[in-house]
This record gives sequence, structure tokens and C-alpha cells, in this order.
Amino acid sequence: MAPETELLTLLGVGFLLGLRHALDSDHLAAVSTVLAERPSFLASGAVGLWWGIGHTLTLLLVGSIVLAWGIRIPDEFEFVAESGVAVLLLVLGVALAAKLYRERWHVHSHHHNDGAPHVHFHSHQRQEDHRHRHWMVQSIRPLCIGMVHGLAGSAALMLMILASTKEVGAGLLSILIFGVGSIVGMMLIGLTISVPVMYSRSISQRLFITVQGVASLASVLVGLWMLVKLTLSAGA
Repeated sequence: MAPETELLTLLGVGFLLGLRHALDSDHLAAVSTVLAERPSFLASGAVGLWWGIGHTLTLLLVGSIVLAWGIRIPDEFEFVAESGVAVLLLVLGVALAAKLYRERWHVHSHHHNDGAPHVHFHSHQRQEDHRHRHWMVQSIRPLCIGMVHGLAGSAALMLMILASTKEVGAGLLSILIFGVGSIVGMMLIGLTISVPVMYSRSISQRLFITVQGVASLASVLVGLWMLVKLTLSAGA
């Protein structure tokens, strides 16, 4: 097989692996928790985009160091990085749960002037207005989350890249294509996740809060599962 064909094959496989990588349970849990607070197609696409950018930036940084100096990533580094992702998922899940508790949605009942009773779902904490935070502020959180996930997944990716090429340029290009695949995958996942979140909000506030609660619980459970799995593997 010609070198050009081998490179194109490697890049194609890298892109597909990036798409598949976006479907990992820890990625889904983290992004779902963030999207549960921002139910819109625009926000969903932006969260996936900045998550993927942060993920790719970390991989490129680690990859450039590994390929340029031939440094092997130690197993301890991978353990610490994976543990960091698990703790991050716990923090995201607990933060969303705390936010839901602070808002304390409850039912209000009152009578109109005509004497007809009226019931509505209400929170004394949430204030709806037309002010929006700047897009840069909104992008910082998914960017940082993506960088943490990129750090955790760098060891396995570096092994794959080093097994196929020792050249810095080709290796970084492979990482970049992998990153593009993960960006596309996360944007598609973000848009997909936003559909039930937005739909639940259009039906009732109670259902919307239930979906947020499920996202919070899922993030905590995945984080705990990762910690248990890491602890068992370390003790083996």
C-alpha cells in the first residue's frame, strides 16, 4: 500500500474513531448535565462544539510532547486523569441537583377576580428576563470539561498513534482529524439530547425538572461507577 493511501486510511479511521469516542458514557453524562440547564438547539450545538475544541486542544498538546520527545505516558497519569473525570462528573451532577433544590419549584394556587381558581408551577429563585450571558462566558464551561476529558483519553490515543507513525507531523494530523470527528460527534449528540429536554419543557415545567433530575442522577452514577472501576483495577 502506498504511503499516501496508508495516511488517508489512518485519517479516515481516526475521524470515525473520533465520532465513536463522542459516544462514551462519561462524555454523554457530562454533556447531558450541561445541556439540561440550556435547552435550545443553538446552545446544544455550541456546547458540543466547545467541548470538542477543548478535547482536541488537550490531545494536540499532549500529542506534540509525546511525539516530539518520545515520552511514554505512565499508567499513573492515566489513573489520575480518569479519576479527575469521575470527580468532574460527580461535581456536575451535584451542582445541577443543588441548582434544582435552590430554585425549589412548587405549585401555587390562587383565585382570579372572577373567582375561578388557578394553579401554576413557580420558583422564587428563577427570574426570567431577556438578559443573556456573553457567548464567551457560556463557552468556558464546556471548553474546560472537554479539556479534562481529552487529558483522560490521551494515553490510549497516543498508543494508537505511536503504533502507526513516529513522525510528528503525521501524528498531529491524525490527532487533529480524530478531534474533528469528536467535535462533529459531540455536536450531533448535543443536538440529539436537546430534543427531549426541549420537548419536556414545552409540555410542562414538572416534566422538564424531572429530565434535569435524571441528567443529574446519571452524571453522579457514571462518576461513581468510574471511581469504583478505577479502584478495583488499581487493586488488581
